[in-house]
Amino acid sequence: MANAKFYGTGRRKKSIARVYLVPGTGKVTINKRDIDEYLGLETLKVIVRQPLVATETTDKFDVQVNVRGGGTTGQAGAIRHGISRALLQADADFRPVLKKAGFLTRDPRMKERKKYGLKAARRAPQFSKR
Repeated sequence: MANAKFYGTGRRKKSIARVYLVPGTGKVTINKRDIDEYLGLETLKVIVRQPLVATETTDKFDVQVNVRGGGTTGQAGAIRHGISRALLQADADFRPVLKKAGFLTRDPRMKERKKYGLKAARRAPQFSKR
């Protein structure tokens, strides 16, 4: 594992995250900014760290992420997916733990398209009898 760099791509909604795991102390960098600076909500930080906590590797890897598209929640989900995939590259023995937790599954839920005659995907124009 000397001088190794593990890669994983994560996706969620419109967000795509390119994740690199480098042996280190557990520092998480997202778009060249610290995780605390980039993600405001504590719940999103927990989501990002879930795969590392599940595999007990929080202090073994530094995480470097390039993420674009979507909002903060989608980006956090994409980063989690990417970290999980990168951990598999690092050690295939993590697969049962990550699979059971559901971190390897790409979340297929997407925004529904707008339909004609409606104001949004399902939102109808306001109805008035008179």
